[in-house]
Amino acid sequence: MKIVSATEDRVITTAAAVTTALAAPSQGSTELCNWRVRMEPGTTGPLHSIDREQLWTVLAGSLSITVDGATSRAGIGETVILPAGVDRQVTSGDEVTDVLVCMGVGGMATVPGNPAPVPLPWAR
Repeated sequence: MKIVSATEDRVITTAAAVTTALAAPSQGSTELCNWRVRMEPGTTGPLHSIDREQLWTVLAGSLSITVDGATSRAGIGETVILPAGVDRQVTSGDEVTDVLVCMGVGGMATVPGNPAPVPLPWAR
């Protein structure tokens, strides 16, 4: 067993969110990664695809998630299962949104128009 404590060196701020790495290979996990995503109201993340299935559990606020052109909304206590390889875009609701994300280790992102995979720093 290992208990991982939050540290500032695992907090990554982007234009869309503040992401805090909670568990990943760099913290001793061998199979799963999880991280917390905090988005300000009305923030939209980039259109992208991840090569691993992800679980997004809404802890506070709400999300609108567009997958392959279809938009769904998730609120507190709901979990969104995002399949691997689908184009997705996430938008926070009208209040601060906190989400817990989980996926298998080794995930990479791609963005339309750029086939080069990008590692997810919070999942390393």
